[in-house]
This record gives sequence, C-alpha cells and structure tokens, in this order.
Amino acid sequence: MEGCPAVTDMEYRLRRQLLRIHGRSIAWVPPLLLLVGIVLVDINTTERFRIVSWIVLVPGIAAAICGVWGTTAFAVLSLVTYVVVDSLWPGAYQAGLADFVLVALGGALGVLASAVRVRRERQMLHIRDIAETTRRTVLRPLPPVWAGLEQAGVYLAADVEAQVGGDFYDIQPGPHGTRVLVGDVQGKGLGAVETAAALLGTFREAGYHEADLATVAERLEVRMVRHRRHTTALGRDDGERFATAVLLGFPEHAPDTIELINFGHEPPLAVGPHGVRTLPSGDGLPLGFGDLVPGRPPLHRVPFGREETLLMVTDGVTEARDAAGEFYPLAREVDRAVEADPGRAEPRRLVRRVRDGVLLHSGGRLEDDTTVFAVRRAGEDPVRGRLQS
Repeated sequence: MEGCPAVTDMEYRLRRQLLRIHGRSIAWVPPLLLLVGIVLVDINTTERFRIVSWIVLVPGIAAAICGVWGTTAFAVLSLVTYVVVDSLWPGAYQAGLADFVLVALGGALGVLASAVRVRRERQMLHIRDIAETTRRTVLRPLPPVWAGLEQAGVYLAADVEAQVGGDFYDIQPGPHGTRVLVGDVQGKGLGAVETAAALLGTFREAGYHEADLATVAERLEVRMVRHRRHTTALGRDDGERFATAVLLGFPEHAPDTIELINFGHEPPLAVGPHGVRTLPSGDGLPLGFGDLVPGRPPLHRVPFGREETLLMVTDGVTEARDAAGEFYPLAREVDRAVEADPGRAEPRRLVRRVRDGVLLHSGGRLEDDTTVFAVRRAGEDPVRGRLQS
C-alpha cells in the first residue's frame, strides 16, 4: 500500500507498516472482511433487512488502501457477489437492477479514485526524492571519521515536508589543515537553501586552497554579498538575507589548539570529561553585514584537548521553547549529562542526547530548523594524507 498525499511522512510510513506483515501487504484484508460480513448478514437476516447493496462500500474501501489492480478486482468481485447473493432471494425480495447499477457505478468510481490516489502518491514520492537529493547536495554525507576528525551531526527541518532548510555544516580537509563550517541562513524556503549551497561551495574551495583561516572568512563574506546582488538583480527579495556561522580551523602544527572565527553565531561548547566550557561568542557580524563595520571578525586561538568534543548548534536548539515558554538550557543539560556519564562526550552520543533533549523540551514542535553538530580529534585517518575533496 502506498501513502496518501494528505498525510505526513510519519503517518505514511506508519500506515505502510500497519498494512504489512513480514514484508507482505495485507491491504486486501479489510475490504475482503467487509465483503464477507455484508454477505453473511444479508443471508442470515429477514427480507426486511436486505443490505446486499452495501457491497458498494467494498471498492470504496479498497480504493483508499489498495492499488489499482486490487481495487479493480474488488469492484468485479463485489458486482459478481451482488448478483449471486441477490439471486438467492425470491423475486419479490430482490434488490433489483437499480442497486446493481449502484454497485457497478461504485466499483467504477472506486477504480478511478484508486488510480488518482496512486498517481498522486508517486508524484509525492518523486518530490520527496528530489528534496532528499537536494538535502544530500547541500549537506553532503560525511564519514564517521573524516579529515582527522570524528564527527556526528543531525539536521531536523522545521518543515517536515521540505526536509531541507537554511542550516548547513561541512568538514573540508586540505593542505593547510582541516576546516569546519557550521551556519544558519536567515529565513526559510528555497532562497535560504540556495544561499546555504553558495556558502558551502565557497567554503569547500577556499577551505582547501587558502592557508590563512581569515582569508577563508573573507571569501565567505564576499560570496554572501555577491550572492545577494545576484538574487536582487533577478528581482527576488533577498537583499537583506544574511547568515550566522562559525568557522573553525584545526591546524596540523598545533594539535592542542583550534582557530575560531564567529560570525554572530551561537558560541560552540567544548565538552569533555571534566565539564563544559563556552568558546568565544559571536563577536563578529553575520555574513553579509561585513560592510557595516571596518575590519573582519577576530580570529581566536583556543586551547582544545584531544579528549574534548566541540559541540555546535543553530538557534533552533537554543530557542526551542517548552509549554511554559522557557528556552532549552543547552549548556546546563549537556553539563549534567556529561557529569552523570563522561562517555556522553563522544560525538554520536552527545548529538543524540541534545537532539532528544530538544524534542522532549519542545514537545516535538520545532519552530525553526535545528542542527546539532559535534566533532573531536580522532586517531590517524588514512584518507587524511590524500587531501580528498
């Protein structure tokens, strides 16, 4: 059984599970049970309670949960069953031609409705595939260990149908060390996705080629301005769009230090077995506002131990509210979790803990796209020396 375009993706998957046993469809069972029930009731009651014409409901039920061929089979079976059952009664008590036409018309309409539903479901699945391809293009899949970093990330779109928004993150290995970018484009919709893709494209090139992290930051600012000019020239209302971001560098010559430039983003948290500490906050303006002040955001060099994990989130996490309107206390919750179990500082467990905490705190109602991304230095990575793209 395919999904229905009027339901959410979660409901669609649930319906598929409910109508399958050991991988086999049982969508034919409800209409068949209804058909058998109508026949038994009609045969075992008096002539004053003839319900054989209710068989018209059978192809309607089949149209909602079966395929086109299954609905056609039930439409034909219902018509044949009607003729057989009705002929068992004396002529004076038969439902007659009028109900026969009703059952035949109901079967034809059921087949038509099934065909329309299946076509819409295929269109919906195709759109979902496009959204998934877009998401994988913007947020390309990353290996668990990449460029000398162990990483884990989760992205939750506020629009569950779109599956993609303006949050972005990536890791770029290169000859000058590994670079990491996490950010959030202002606004929603395809315009935000397009902006995120433009920034990630620039980051992947500049992060690889540029020796100075400040130069990478400058390239990102220029790209943001150029992108806005282009969309404005196209007549789109993107002239005020900006992006907050955290740009990180893991220099090879300083294994206990990271470089950090913050474009007005949520400050990263260094999470280790000894607690949680907040790294420099967003002392720079968001990308796209660099022309408002002279100079660029400062570059911070911060001590970072090998046992620590760097946790970065977007404002979908810190601005998640509970029923009382209270924000999610990220640092406090992470500190409490690590204190109870230092092993939760591991990236995958840390990301899972924050994700579950945000969903629980907000009751599953996300007002904004939500990204949780965590990295820490790993052991020797065999692909690191090849400087892969």
